[in-house]
Amino acid sequence: MHNSYNYIRKQETILRKNDKIEAKLYEDYNVNKGLRDKNGKGVLTGLTNISKIISSKAEDGKTVPCDGELWYRGYRVENLINGLGKDELGFEKIAYLLLMGEMPDEEELTQFKEYLTLCRTLPTNFTRDVIMKAPSRDIMNSMTRSILTLASYDPKATDTSATNSLRQCMQLISEFPMLAVYAYHAYNHYENDQSMYIHRPDPKLSTAENFLMMLRAGKEYEPVEAKVLDTALILHMEHGGGNNSTFTTRVVTSSGSDTFSTIAAAMSSLKGPKHGGANIKVMEMIQDIKEHVPNYSDKGAIRDYLRLILDKEAFDKKGLIYGMGHAIYSLSDPRERVFKSYVERLAVAKKRDDDLQLYKNIEEIAPELIAEKRKIYKGVSPNVDFYSGFVYDMLGIPMELYTAMFAIARIAGWSAHRMEELVCMDKIIRPAYMSVMKDIDD
Repeated sequence: MHNSYNYIRKQETILRKNDKIEAKLYEDYNVNKGLRDKNGKGVLTGLTNISKIISSKAEDGKTVPCDGELWYRGYRVENLINGLGKDELGFEKIAYLLLMGEMPDEEELTQFKEYLTLCRTLPTNFTRDVIMKAPSRDIMNSMTRSILTLASYDPKATDTSATNSLRQCMQLISEFPMLAVYAYHAYNHYENDQSMYIHRPDPKLSTAENFLMMLRAGKEYEPVEAKVLDTALILHMEHGGGNNSTFTTRVVTSSGSDTFSTIAAAMSSLKGPKHGGANIKVMEMIQDIKEHVPNYSDKGAIRDYLRLILDKEAFDKKGLIYGMGHAIYSLSDPRERVFKSYVERLAVAKKRDDDLQLYKNIEEIAPELIAEKRKIYKGVSPNVDFYSGFVYDMLGIPMELYTAMFAIARIAGWSAHRMEELVCMDKIIRPAYMSVMKDIDD
């Protein structure tokens, strides 16, 4: 009888032997793995007006690290957030800014919100026939399937004109929270044997408020919860254009593909644990630390255990302190700086002061240990994922939805980049790969 598993393993061995490329060749041909140099600087692949990241500045003719900056359409992200009213929820306003390139006036914002509300619905029986048909713990897969299926309900699905693509992007921005929450409820009911409830969006509520309302059985939420979630969505909605899923958006758009296929491809990129799943690893690591360091104020014990993690003797034995460091930022991640005050506010409201103290101690100790242990070319500081999982936990958002939360925010940035690619570019993105294969047939 054919042993399929052993056969595939044998073929894998052959494949690995023939696919291997010596590391020295990357140096010989000056090829940067991952399109980034050793300092984390990306290879220039395009131009954008949408956002920018600053991690270093020139001083006396030298490039020196600086506190990170994130800009949306000419505005620093912290100024956008600080410019909102105390209880104002700004996701929709900043989404308009990213998409249209300018800040909306009161009338424009009202009309934009009204259109998003109009789009905040799914085709008849879509929830039953698509979302509930094959529930999965992998909410990102469920959402991607839903996105592709939505194309079947759109009479202009393949129309890639700017007008039609903008309509589709705004539709998906509105529908993403529903696709995520309903997919979770279906999974939780059929796989975990929990109660099923499907709440319709409330036209009077914002994106953040509707998400909390639809997620919870009793629909209740506190204003501070909506404010913190809204802030998290703003901070995650765009990041410079050079991240994997946004680059995917532009690559697929450049091929002439439709909006639904393009966003589905971006979703497939984001769900990769090296991209969108970082906050889950942080939460798993924090839980492991809690089990081994019961006193969250004991910095010595925390330091000793973090050292074990770095030495690959604890947690997942990979030697990484998750939530620390970033491919671009060195001295600080501006999103983490802004988010931290909101995290503290929510922790006080939820009486999670002890947990907050643990996070702060790790934030203080981990960069010192990493600097001692590793040969690093730039500084190490906490990134936004360090706290985002903690916030979702305090909001009662299940871990299965963590990466989906990222998608609910980032669909705004993806949409902006799709539109910019459609408006400005007329060439398919086609990078070059140098062949280093050995000639057999000479």
